[in-house]
Amino acid sequence: MFAVFLQPENKLKVIHMISVATRTLQKNNKAIYVALLSILTLFLFLDYIPGLTAWAAWVTPPVALFLGLLFALLCGQAHPKFNKKTSKYLLQYSVVGLGFGMNLHAALASGKEGMEFTILSVVGTLLIGWFIGRKVLKINRNTSYLISSGTAICGGSAIAAVGPVLNAKDSEMSIALGTIFVLNAIALFIFPVIGHALNMSQHAFGTWAAIAIHDTSSVVGAGAAYGEEALRVATTIKLTRALWIIPVAFGSSFLFKSKGQKISIPWFIFFFVLAMVANTYFLNGVPELGEAINKFARKTLTITMFFIGASLSFDVLKTVGVKPLIQGVLLWIIISLSTLAYIYLT
Repeated sequence: MFAVFLQPENKLKVIHMISVATRTLQKNNKAIYVALLSILTLFLFLDYIPGLTAWAAWVTPPVALFLGLLFALLCGQAHPKFNKKTSKYLLQYSVVGLGFGMNLHAALASGKEGMEFTILSVVGTLLIGWFIGRKVLKINRNTSYLISSGTAICGGSAIAAVGPVLNAKDSEMSIALGTIFVLNAIALFIFPVIGHALNMSQHAFGTWAAIAIHDTSSVVGAGAAYGEEALRVATTIKLTRALWIIPVAFGSSFLFKSKGQKISIPWFIFFFVLAMVANTYFLNGVPELGEAINKFARKTLTITMFFIGASLSFDVLKTVGVKPLIQGVLLWIIISLSTLAYIYLT
């Protein structure tokens, strides 16, 4: 049967069928775009309906990003102006909304222990990422820096905060997010296995996971798989690292300012800080309100991932190649090993 498929005439038929299907998808890409976005949004908000919460759990930021990428690669660009404008403002709103999920007292209290190593690891990751991405692999500045920021702080949330400051293109954001999400998925499964193989304590594993795994959700997942104490330690340390979004975003606006260009002040980061302050001091009596805003912001961030993924194209992928993934993997390995060394030597 396989030999029949390999015959020249059958190959031509398959190629023709694929070509016709591709043209049909691209011809109807605007309708498909609206349908996909509508279905994604519908599923995302099903958890507000009693009995349907489980369905909403299927729609996560990586899934939304993948759907956007799949659409862009199969159907081409649709509504590019709407896509770009909406993703820009929705991304900034989402970052502000995430501030309502953070308690300033808890973050600062958890940061007192190992503050020196936290500073060293964040700054060190950014510097090592710059060296690997820019000097060794010659990757685009924005893409390389976004991958480094996501690795250093808290994955997709950090990329979402730093991207607008750099005026990063959606394609650059998409590549950086894709790299981070792939590594997150791998870490979620292999970290608990490695932890048990090394006979790590609950506290040691929680510390390692919080620093070496990018995204908060994957840190929580890996910590929960290892044990209750590991989950508690990992969550509190990751909360502290998330605060680094603020200085890194502001520092980036100064660091990457072009000659003669005005400094791009990330005003939405001010609102992110205000959201944290409001959640800590004004909403502590009604925590449900802060949780509701944070929950809604996570949903809008998920929708934004679709917009960002839908902005990619084959041309961009050909230009970029596999270098961003190589940077992400190398940086991840270096941070994981150095964190392990720190844990065992202190």
